[in-house]
Amino acid sequence: MDEPTTAAVTLAASDLAGRAGYDPAFLGPAVAVAPLAGVKTVLLPYTHFSVLMRADKRLAAVTALAMDGTKLIDLAREGIPWRLDPRIPADQQTGEQVYARNDIDRGHLVRRASAVWGDTKAEAAQANEDTFHYTNAAPQAAKFNQGAELWLGLESYLQENAADNSRKITVFTGPIFEPNDPIYRGVDIPLKFFKVAVFLYQGQLAATGYVVDQTAVLADLPDVPKPGVTQEPVPPGQFRTFQVPIRDIAALTGLDLEQLVAVDRMPIAAALPSARVASTWRELHSPEDLDLDFDLGG
Repeated sequence: MDEPTTAAVTLAASDLAGRAGYDPAFLGPAVAVAPLAGVKTVLLPYTHFSVLMRADKRLAAVTALAMDGTKLIDLAREGIPWRLDPRIPADQQTGEQVYARNDIDRGHLVRRASAVWGDTKAEAAQANEDTFHYTNAAPQAAKFNQGAELWLGLESYLQENAADNSRKITVFTGPIFEPNDPIYRGVDIPLKFFKVAVFLYQGQLAATGYVVDQTAVLADLPDVPKPGVTQEPVPPGQFRTFQVPIRDIAALTGLDLEQLVAVDRMPIAAALPSARVASTWRELHSPEDLDLDFDLGG
């Protein structure tokens, strides 16, 4: 969906000085995700979002975005190059060598259009450029990244239809690392990604969780190992999006999401005594398939 400019750009750490990053109090009640236990991570603040990087995977563990729908500004993405973040070593990031000369896209974790807001055009432009750091990307099959209208549209749909009139929403996004993820040019290609959207509903915190699976579309990439993936040709867009209990995302990622598990608006989640991964997942074909346990028109 975001076919990038590939011109090389060298930044100094001072170029990113003063970035405030994701504000845990953006919605009012503080909403944060604790660092992963036993895994080396580093928190990188940008404009309106932060990235918690995993050194061992050279990819993000989770990104956290504050989105203010009342201040969104429509800015172009053309001419913005992808760049490494100079605040961490280059060998702890997945850079251009993984994305060159193949059908693998630099898939934005923090959605570019969702981050581009502000009180001024300059603030929005800075956020626009910040989303083009490799730390905010993950390897995704081109068919997945370029055809994920439902996946990309979830946060906008929730912001317009579920959040209170403030139209503010917080979004956590990241890869789900699994033992059978294919390794390509020394980097794991996650088969699945998660998203947790958090917003206020009638003045109270509410959250919903999602997983998208790109396993099928990897079958068309000749250079990528495909354990357990069919070799049959797969039409564009053949990936699967699910609404899932947030407790399942916590179990799959190791992230501490207990605060959000407690306010999960997926009705089945409240009845689960413990994590039951994939047993209650609801496949989505449009935003109207969402199971939110409240009336969006109310």
